[in-house]
Amino acid sequence: MPMIDVYATVGTFADKHQLAIDIATTVMTVEQVPNIPMFRQNTAAFIHELPEGDLANVNGESNYVRVQVLTNAGALDRAKQLAVVEQLTAVIVAAAGDSAIGDRTWVLLTEAPEGGWGLKGHANTNEELVAAARAEIASLQAAKASS
Repeated sequence: MPMIDVYATVGTFADKHQLAIDIATTVMTVEQVPNIPMFRQNTAAFIHELPEGDLANVNGESNYVRVQVLTNAGALDRAKQLAVVEQLTAVIVAAAGDSAIGDRTWVLLTEAPEGGWGLKGHANTNEELVAAARAEIASLQAAKASS
């Protein structure tokens, strides 16, 4: 259930809402979690537009994008880390309509410490998150079976 923050200068993206959907969907797909409400409702992207002049490299250039993906501890093994960075960069390139922006896109992968993933007012351990997902899957299967 990653939280994803995208930072770019105003005007980099024409459709920020669609970008947020595409970013969240990409990470959820790479993470390979079950397609259940718990994950669909709690995997989200936030698009932050910075005013001109609020971002610069050493040379003063401001045409960069920063994507920070926060996951629970251990959610992304090495193959998933590589995939999420590659695929998020491709989503940014498509959303910006600028093939060169891929060279200026930073993707940071950050893990919350064990027990540091809050959901529904509770700081969850990975074991608790897995148990909650299994309970939701069982509930959905039971509802489907009874209908």
